Amino acid sequence: MSVSRRSVLAAASIAFSGAVGVLFTGGRAAPAGRGPGYGPLVADPRGLLDLPAGFAYTVLSRAGDPLRSGEGTVPGNCDGMAAFAADPASGAGVRLVRNHENKPAATLRVPPVAGLTYDPAALGGCTLLELAPDGRVTAERVALAGTAVNCAGGRTPWNTWLSCEETEDRAGTSGYTRDHGYVFEVDPADPHRSGAVPLTAMGRFAHEAVAVDPYTGIVYETEDAFVRPFGLFYRFLPVRPLGGPGSLRAGGVLQALRVPGVPDLSVVDEPGAEFPAEWVPVPDPAAAGTPIRFQDFGAGGITHAQKLEGCYWGDGGVHFVSSYARSGEGSAADHHGQVWFHDPRRSKVRLDVLFGPATDIALPGDCPDNICLAPDGGLMVCEDGGGAQYVFGVTRAGEVYPVARNAEDIGRPGAPEWGEFAGVTFSPDGRTMYVNAYAPGTTFAVTGPWR
Repeated sequence: MSVSRRSVLAAASIAFSGAVGVLFTGGRAAPAGRGPGYGPLVADPRGLLDLPAGFAYTVLSRAGDPLRSGEGTVPGNCDGMAAFAADPASGAGVRLVRNHENKPAATLRVPPVAGLTYDPAALGGCTLLELAPDGRVTAERVALAGTAVNCAGGRTPWNTWLSCEETEDRAGTSGYTRDHGYVFEVDPADPHRSGAVPLTAMGRFAHEAVAVDPYTGIVYETEDAFVRPFGLFYRFLPVRPLGGPGSLRAGGVLQALRVPGVPDLSVVDEPGAEFPAEWVPVPDPAAAGTPIRFQDFGAGGITHAQKLEGCYWGDGGVHFVSSYARSGEGSAADHHGQVWFHDPRRSKVRLDVLFGPATDIALPGDCPDNICLAPDGGLMVCEDGGGAQYVFGVTRAGEVYPVARNAEDIGRPGAPEWGEFAGVTFSPDGRTMYVNAYAPGTTFAVTGPWR
């Protein structure tokens, strides 16, 4: 992905220029103790992951290595992920559920396993890592197979993972035997209990991520559509809200966001700008004849956004990301990334973070993607752009700071050419950050003085 860089980020009406540039460039980082975050990143002598002083990483899993279960090899294209307590009563141990965004040409598929496979012709799915209290990997196995392009997802209040297919391919396309474009529930305590059942009422479209309101059970969903008309932001009203594992199979009502007078979110360029949120029923959630984003939503139309990506519940609402917008590709305006917030109690949406115009190719931060809540109450954001990739934090005050950087394009002979960061998540006790490098597929555990 070739995209330009920039040195200005704005959040909550606060603009950062030189300060952000200093924080994010390799040899000119701010002195420790100044500014937000944990100080400058220190170059990793192994050429894998640069972290602030006092932090360390462990490689938990690599694509191509044998799965500890003996079911095959670790699949590639590691993407969305969530961490769960292995023993909720004591909090001991962690279970990691990890997506694999495998398309039809993928070389390291998720091995098909009886009882966990939806479509044997599809190569994506999820794997499950079990970690001992000391962080050692004690088990690694398939949790969902036979799904396609499993991008991101989201955790539920009842401690399961919702894995999203980022595709609209139907049976007969790419050799598939079943329709795709669904959400699947994965139970990390017992994947065979959840099986491989598509949650069809939640819509058939190019899903990216989901977030569940822990008070009402409403599920919010983002759509990452690559061509016009771009994706929508949805909410799903379950028949059995907060009903526990398997309850979403009972169905519900799918609606899409309409911001009156704003058909394209890319035109909003003022952080702090707030708008009323309306919810319109989706005419045909199954997209039997027409993809949802092409359907007729009646008078007033519907609101679209290019590259709707990460989605996460926190601060009493839903944070969701538009990774970028390009007028040359059909957006109404250009930006290098937006983070929005939907307040369901007030029925409002607000632009919280805007990634500003390109001025310096050495700076990171274009194309925000996966997000999660940080232990301090701010956000962690994965970058999906060109060159060296970052995980960076955004404080509750809107300040931005670096957390991790891969080694691509920073002059280290022999360093792997990493893809994007993805799947950032924290252990239940907040002491370990887990994150994936998309390619070559690698899962890291990062420990240190998290606040």
